[in-house]
Amino acid sequence: MKYANRLFVIASLLPATLALPLEAKTEKTDMFIAPFGGYSFGGGQFEINQLDDNNQETDNTQEIGVEESSHYGFILGINTNDPGNMYLLYSRQSSELKSGGLFTPDFLTSLDLDYIHLGGTLYFPSGDLLPYITASAGVTRMMPDDWSTETRFSMGIGGGVEYNLTSNFALFADIRGYATFINSDNTLFCNENECLWHVTSDLMWQAQANLGLKVSF
Repeated sequence: MKYANRLFVIASLLPATLALPLEAKTEKTDMFIAPFGGYSFGGGQFEINQLDDNNQETDNTQEIGVEESSHYGFILGINTNDPGNMYLLYSRQSSELKSGGLFTPDFLTSLDLDYIHLGGTLYFPSGDLLPYITASAGVTRMMPDDWSTETRFSMGIGGGVEYNLTSNFALFADIRGYATFINSDNTLFCNENECLWHVTSDLMWQAQANLGLKVSF
C-alpha cells in the first residue's frame, strides 16, 4: 500500500512536470530576425562635374542616378516595452549608375548599394494589426565596379504595418526613405590613377518598398 501511494503521487505530478518544458518553449522572447525583400526607387539623383585626366573639373555638369531595382536584406532586433523595438538593418541593392547627359552614354557603371543602419520602431497596436513608424541612422556604402567604395552617413524614416500570424511569426510591409549625405566638397569613385567626378550635390535620396517575415524567438 505504501508503494502504491508513492506511485500515485509520482503519477499525479508527472503531467505537470512534463508540461514545464513545453510551456517554456511556447513563451515568446524579446529577440527577432526579419528577412525582407522589395524594390528601391526614386533614382537617387545628384549633380556631378566630370573630371579630366589630371583630376581637374570640366564644364561637363550632369545628373546621375541609381537605377531602380530590387533589393533584399534583414533586420535583427530586440523588442521594447513602448511598444516598439530597436534594431540593426542591412539592405543590399544591385543596380547601375546612369546619366541623362547628351555627351555620355546612359550606362556609367554597375553599382552595389548597401544600407547599414541602427534604428527604432514605435507601434500603435490594434489587436493583431500593428501599424508603426520607424527611424534609423547609419551608413550607405556605394560599391561600383573597378572604382573605390564610397561610405557616407545616411538617415532613414518610414512607416508600415505588421500582422501577427502567431506569437512567433508576423508579416510586415513598409515604405522607407533614405537620405545619404554625399558632401559636395569631395571627389567620388576613384581608383589608383584617377577619379571620375566631383560632386556638386549634398544629398542623395532613395525610397524602398519592403515585404518581409518577422520571426521572434
